[in-house]
Amino acid sequence: MMVAGKRILVVDDDQAIRETLSEVLEDEGYAVASAENGLDAIHYLRSQDPPSLILLDLMMPVMNGWQFRDEQLRDPSLKTIPVVVISADNGVREKAASIAVDHYMRKPIDLEELLELIERFAA
Repeated sequence: MMVAGKRILVVDDDQAIRETLSEVLEDEGYAVASAENGLDAIHYLRSQDPPSLILLDLMMPVMNGWQFRDEQLRDPSLKTIPVVVISADNGVREKAASIAVDHYMRKPIDLEELLELIERFAA
């Protein structure tokens, strides 16, 4: 059963992570879209209805998480979409704080914690 109106955008250059997160979230009833870098995510966001939440990796080619967030915040139609940074970087807490995201998680991802965050931010 689909969680009504709840779409999550997964932005990560690692295809296995995108596919795994998509599968887990779809099993939980969420609609999921994915992008392999920040530029693809911006294009997606400007052409679709906004998702309830963005799960964002920081280190990506083409447009990284910092560049994506800067672009997102400059666009009034996108800046209110909640963002959770997901990164393997040891300094993820500080880096997430520097781009004013709603929350962060460190890889490897604790799926129970992730689902709780999604429930909270995609409400």
